[in-house]
Amino acid sequence: MSGKRDYYEVLGLDRKATDDEIKKSFRSMARKFHPDKNPDDPEAEKNFKEVQEAYAILSNPEERRKYDMFGHNRPGGSPFGSSGFQGVNISIEDLFGGGFDSIFSSLFGGGRRSRSTRGADLLVSHTITFEQAFNGAEDEITIDVLNRCDSCSGSGSSTPDGIRTCPTCDGHGRLTRIERIGPFQQQVTQDCRPCNGEGRLIQNPCKSCRGEGRAEQSKKVKFSIPPGINSGTRLRMTGHGEVPKSQNGKPGNLYIEIDVELHEWFERDGADLLMALPISYVDLLLGATIEIPHIDGSPLNVKIPVGSRPGETITIPSRGMPGVRSRSGRGSVMVLLKLVMPGKVSRSTKKQLDEMREILGSGHSDITQDIIDEARDRRRS
Repeated sequence: MSGKRDYYEVLGLDRKATDDEIKKSFRSMARKFHPDKNPDDPEAEKNFKEVQEAYAILSNPEERRKYDMFGHNRPGGSPFGSSGFQGVNISIEDLFGGGFDSIFSSLFGGGRRSRSTRGADLLVSHTITFEQAFNGAEDEITIDVLNRCDSCSGSGSSTPDGIRTCPTCDGHGRLTRIERIGPFQQQVTQDCRPCNGEGRLIQNPCKSCRGEGRAEQSKKVKFSIPPGINSGTRLRMTGHGEVPKSQNGKPGNLYIEIDVELHEWFERDGADLLMALPISYVDLLLGATIEIPHIDGSPLNVKIPVGSRPGETITIPSRGMPGVRSRSGRGSVMVLLKLVMPGKVSRSTKKQLDEMREILGSGHSDITQDIIDEARDRRRS
């Protein structure tokens, strides 16, 4: 029966504690017993080391599972080896900033290399039309990407027997050493340099990939453009990035950043489409219905009420862009009425306008009051 205290008891936790609760308790107790805050106090140093050991086990999912099953009397003895836990060097700053995670994560890395690395992600830019952004579409791009070498099937060797186990790390791919820092001993695990962490050495490199196991290849990637997409949106294509050098790893992801071309007359504001409609004074005065082509294929009928004014906006609901993140329907089309004055007026037209002015009147019986009324209406709106 081990004389050690229960790790959960050391950190003041119950066995159902979450990862966040374990980290929070460790940070609090480690600050309490840290040697920098308790100089010349052997008991505090002992408690500090005990708290570290408890956190080292309980913060590692696999080690915690084993501890929950066997306690301190686990088969195979201590996970820290015959010398037991030696403590790690953690500063007060690490405890406040969270820099201790990487230190503890390396404690159990001395076994055979089984971690799965992932290849690099790729980012490409792709331009689409405004119509594609409006309606959605199926598209395709061609990219150059590092993929498994076809000549050696990704092994990096020109012959099946041209690979041998690295003698430096005995095929583990990682090396562990003990470093002493002040009164502490720290266990450090690093990739093996001779084999670059692969655990194997290639004696007869493949000529196509020069032993890399990867070669640049062109491939086509099909993807869907969702209706309503914005410029700057990145579409993630899982597994279409670079393959890792390690054969047991997974490819990275491909990110396609969308750039939407400008439309001939529409501007975009979220899901709404904005446009300016040049219109004559007669149409403003008498009203009109003007039909213009729209992106969805159906004509857009802009109904201008009688007596409209330049600068007014007509809203046509549910004819704008579809919402990408919501299913509440489309935005609106906002039409700004813009008065267009003729450049030249013929004599007959001028005569007709003079007659119209006499009929309608100038409308400026009191210009000062007209200005005041206009300002009052504008400020209310």
